Amino acid sequence: MKDIARRAGVSESAVSFALNGRPGVSEATRARVRRVAEQAGWRPSTAARALSGEGAATVGLVLARPARILGVESFFLQLISGIQQVLAERRLGLLFQVVEDVPAECAMYRHWWAEHRVDGVLLVDPRTNDPRPGVLEALGLPAVAIGGTGSRPRLSAVSADDAGAMAAVVSHLCDLGHREIVHVAGLPELAHTERRIASLRAEAERRGLPRVRSLTTDYSDAQGAAMTRRLLDEERPPTAVVYDNDVMAAAGVAAAAERGLSVPDDLSLVSWEDSVLCRMVHPWLTALARDPVAFGRRAAGELTRLLDGSPARTVQVPLPALLLRESTAPPRQ
Repeated sequence: MKDIARRAGVSESAVSFALNGRPGVSEATRARVRRVAEQAGWRPSTAARALSGEGAATVGLVLARPARILGVESFFLQLISGIQQVLAERRLGLLFQVVEDVPAECAMYRHWWAEHRVDGVLLVDPRTNDPRPGVLEALGLPAVAIGGTGSRPRLSAVSADDAGAMAAVVSHLCDLGHREIVHVAGLPELAHTERRIASLRAEAERRGLPRVRSLTTDYSDAQGAAMTRRLLDEERPPTAVVYDNDVMAAAGVAAAAERGLSVPDDLSLVSWEDSVLCRMVHPWLTALARDPVAFGRRAAGELTRLLDGSPARTVQVPLPALLLRESTAPPRQ
């Protein structure tokens, strides 16, 4: 740092501010210091930073989901891409881990904290009676709950309007004339699954639709197809189905075709997530167009705010637009 300060013509404290992305120096000075550091071949030592109390310059992300399910979902890949964009701008690393369940996730946080591996974490899949915020608070690790709805002293939340999104889907289907709608939901223990189910129930009650319900799955294409077959085998099958992700919706199209049914003439389908997959099946799927990359950027930006000393808060991402495509139409009379 002394060498860089001498070559750049600034103080050692200015070098520290510039190289650690902290306020206190002008952008011109920051650029000059970084240019001199790169010319000198300097790289930050994570171990030294941790020992000196300056942090690990790394953010942690743990996914407590089976790997076989993550392999078919594009949402998390795009979310991580958005997260990485912001972290790269701040020269922060991302430590990523997949575990089987929430207890293993909590153990991973304690392990990281004990070894000073991360400065903060991004928490995904908030749950009802979630133990993870309490664990992180006890450890003193700043965190952002992606999809959460409430903040704590060191826990911010980036919230999605599931109620508004569900209302838009139900309104579209009701306007077409559908009265028997089934929501094929994801994992029942997830908070956003509960919010979507509650939102569907509220919309059904408000509109006087007694034959509207939700059924939970593991998000996989196998369970999406199996649930669709089960619904089609009912004495009075639904006229419209809303799936919690694109993979299950695509599987629903295939399951309907197995039964010789036409989408949307015999059955209207909606995907909660839009993706390339929604435009690779026939017909193209009506879908909610969220922006997972922007979601990830917002979450990472909120975490860097916490790391910079800003107070925790809850922010909401924009309501997703419902993209109307060929998979929804009025039901047969």
